[in-house]
Amino acid sequence: MIPTSRSTVRRLPERARYDRATVDAILDEGLVCHVGFVDDGQPFVIPAAYARQGDRLVIHGSAASRMVKRLAAGEPACVTVTLLDGLVLARSAFHHSVNYRSVVIFGRTRAVADPDRKRELLRAFTERLYPGRWSAARPPSEQELKATLVVELPLREVVAKLRTGGPIDDAEDMALPVWAGVVPLRLVAGAPEPAPDLAGDPPSAALAWPPEA
Repeated sequence: MIPTSRSTVRRLPERARYDRATVDAILDEGLVCHVGFVDDGQPFVIPAAYARQGDRLVIHGSAASRMVKRLAAGEPACVTVTLLDGLVLARSAFHHSVNYRSVVIFGRTRAVADPDRKRELLRAFTERLYPGRWSAARPPSEQELKATLVVELPLREVVAKLRTGGPIDDAEDMALPVWAGVVPLRLVAGAPEPAPDLAGDPPSAALAWPPEA
């Protein structure tokens, strides 16, 4: 991916990555993106689940959703994904930071009109977030498919940005008796909690989470 005027990182450019492998790895580990768009002159940023399918990001939602309707119309969008890896504690308040991996995508989305492709993308989306659920759950009805919009955002104008490592303190602060270092953070799944109104005696959930890239 070749950097553009919009995707070129100017603040701490040494943290930028423009290679596809880094971008894909971050997107495949993330679960939630934030979609920036403009509707009637008002900017909005809305969180949404997503899935990467090859060189495209797939987002879906209700046909009544303002966000998805604007995306389906091909309006410009900016989508971000951030993974928080740690809290960075420095000897001075000024140099506290976080370790993170992020991706920013610029572009215009395309609505998926073909019913078969739409169904296939919804299947891939479901399997990405909830492995094994498409075959275990009832598939969408024709009415549900009509009520759902699916859009694809090409991964063309994209940049990743990362921070790793410990605190970067000023030389004059190094002797201060203040703890400094990194508090690692990670997202973990708890034990499945069954719904109280389960019908019959279905098998226990065996969800492989988090999903593997």
